[in-house]
Amino acid sequence: MLLGIDIGGTHTDAVIIDDDGIRATAKIETVHDNLVASLDAVLEKILPSGAATAIRKINLSTTLTTNAIVEKKLEEVGVLAVSGPGLAASCFNRDLGDHVYIFSGSIDHRGNLRQPLDEKAVHEALARCRESGVRVFAAVSKFSTRNPHIELTLAEMAADQSDFTTLGHRLSGRLNFPRRLATAYYNSAVWRRYNAFADAVSESIARHDLEAPLNILKADGGTIDLEHSRTHPVQTILSGPAASIMGITALCSIREDAVILDIGGTTTDIAIFADGAPLLERDGVAFGGRPTLIRAIRTRSIGIGGDSRVRLDSRGEIAIGPERLGPPLALGGPAPTLIDAANVAGISAVGNPEKSHAGLSHLAGQAAVPQTELAENILRLAADRIRRESLDLLEEINQKPAYTVAEILHAREIRPEKLYIMGGPAAILASRLGEVFALPTEVPDHFAVANAVGAALTRTTMESELFADTGRGSMIIPNLGIERRIDSTYSLSQARRDGAGELAKFLAASGHPGISAEDVGIIEAEAFNMVDDYAFGSKTIRVSCQIRPGLEKLDQQGAAIS
Repeated sequence: MLLGIDIGGTHTDAVIIDDDGIRATAKIETVHDNLVASLDAVLEKILPSGAATAIRKINLSTTLTTNAIVEKKLEEVGVLAVSGPGLAASCFNRDLGDHVYIFSGSIDHRGNLRQPLDEKAVHEALARCRESGVRVFAAVSKFSTRNPHIELTLAEMAADQSDFTTLGHRLSGRLNFPRRLATAYYNSAVWRRYNAFADAVSESIARHDLEAPLNILKADGGTIDLEHSRTHPVQTILSGPAASIMGITALCSIREDAVILDIGGTTTDIAIFADGAPLLERDGVAFGGRPTLIRAIRTRSIGIGGDSRVRLDSRGEIAIGPERLGPPLALGGPAPTLIDAANVAGISAVGNPEKSHAGLSHLAGQAAVPQTELAENILRLAADRIRRESLDLLEEINQKPAYTVAEILHAREIRPEKLYIMGGPAAILASRLGEVFALPTEVPDHFAVANAVGAALTRTTMESELFADTGRGSMIIPNLGIERRIDSTYSLSQARRDGAGELAKFLAASGHPGISAEDVGIIEAEAFNMVDDYAFGSKTIRVSCQIRPGLEKLDQQGAAIS
């Protein structure tokens, strides 16, 4: 059996799934100040006596790292950077805190050390960090994926005063120094907070006698094992939206272009599918205007959910969200919400509808309109806002080449043919949303725990990039920490085998023994002949590999989970 848990902003959901489908579900309110308490509570609710030993895998999605970045609850990082020539500091070092240090030194695109690191300046910077109490670092140099020597030297120099140092070349094999720098910074800035959470999660899992491997969802719709996530916590950003996308994929047989809405208590996450597949931010998502190397399923989150506060603004106009003050009035909350408006409009009967009527009656008096008319206006405005944001996202996507999780879409405009809705309020709001989108609308079974379903069924995924230079006699797979000597006969076919084989071996050693080299896809493979000081006819070779995102298939036909 598989156990999936989604610790969301409003609720924590859990499901148990086996070959016959969904066996059990649970939903509780998330304790924001103590996410592990939410995990403990939902485990106690969903695990029947003796079930722990039958669980073979646990997948968890969490808002922790996303919230830390968005709310700027970040630890000060000592950023030790070597940008080399040709890149002005103003292009990459803004908004990275008060301890960003740029040193002279350089590696060229072939991995040759062209200028040694200014170690005197590094020692001076480290002294300033020590005085300020900085205990985490990010060491990033340009072209470190071709030769990590400078980054390794920086980490060694900081070792005696560092609790943790992110090495840029271990994050991704792709080139892009500004993105790498931002990714390394965020990775270290959330490291301590994330590891405290991971410690508590491990303790909670052990308390419930669960011994199955534990994985965390990543932004790209795959998972990473808990131990690996401890050194790569930035991979877990946007874990929640990824879980929702994988959930709707599991629950519905999507084949067409579509709009996907995940409506929670606080927010609505919007995604666009092309030919039944989610779209990918292939180059990496951005935070605060700073692009990173973290590939993610493309989504947009807006501050409208079932529990969004409804009020009149200073102009006497209806305002919905983004605040969530608590549950609806009908469930004992402190202020009118979107669900209360649905109760008054007669499309739901959540909790005690009389409390919804009483709360909206006061607002209706202020607005000088009948109560039912106010409720309908609230629902229409919410639906219109969600549609407008969805169309804006679609327009952005159609303005440049789009990528699904599997491939690039070549010169084709995405035109949604259907609307899929999930999340707690999905069934309540589906009719109004279907009207404003003017699309056939589907709300799947188990819509209220779709995120947990997605978490449970998501497979492990990972990327790696191999770079070989026969002139230098070196082969490196930076994010796997592999570097070895090769001879002048090393070929593209050998590089393809090495890239796939080493990625499979790494994952097998990380607790995924079922993955083999045959499961690894080659995304790109190219070789270039070089004429240089090394030898006539030397080659540079680059191979990008990936275990693509996907779902475990628990039934023979691979149909949607029932």
